[in-house]
Amino acid sequence: MSMFKASVLAILIPMALAAPALAQQGPGNGPRGGGIGGGFGPQMLFSEMDLDGNGAVTLEEMQNATQSRFANADTDGDGLLSRDEMLAQAMTRAETAVDLMLENADSDGDGALSQAEIDAMRAARRTAGMERMFARVDADGDGQVTQAEMDQMMQRFGERRGDRGDRHGWGHGFWRN
Repeated sequence: MSMFKASVLAILIPMALAAPALAQQGPGNGPRGGGIGGGFGPQMLFSEMDLDGNGAVTLEEMQNATQSRFANADTDGDGLLSRDEMLAQAMTRAETAVDLMLENADSDGDGALSQAEIDAMRAARRTAGMERMFARVDADGDGQVTQAEMDQMMQRFGERRGDRGDRHGWGHGFWRN
């Protein structure tokens, strides 16, 4: 294995292991994320964006979802979130996250998680994360990642970060010319 491939795998494997946890808990957010009035995205529940409850989300609903979340947390309607209102909203979100975790990981249905069930849940998330990452890099879908596919992925990753290989980007290093 070349030094480049070894370096890339040393970076990608920890990212793949962390990705499922980050997807479940966005940066600075609680479980299933978003915080009060926080952004939307994968961490915001579909039901929170579907403001009219019709099973579909319009652009207008998506744009108004954070205001709706704030209004729901502002239980006294004064336009401010008190400590008690923020704690109540956080507890509601925590309860939802715990219920979802039990629903997905409590394989024996006893209403509690054993260490084995938690380990199985984490292993499934890691495996799914690695499979998604591998599928993204394996551009032609042949089950193998070539040097060209790895280079293409690194270029795309660098472009997303704002690096173009000219400074501090993935393409920079003593092993690359």
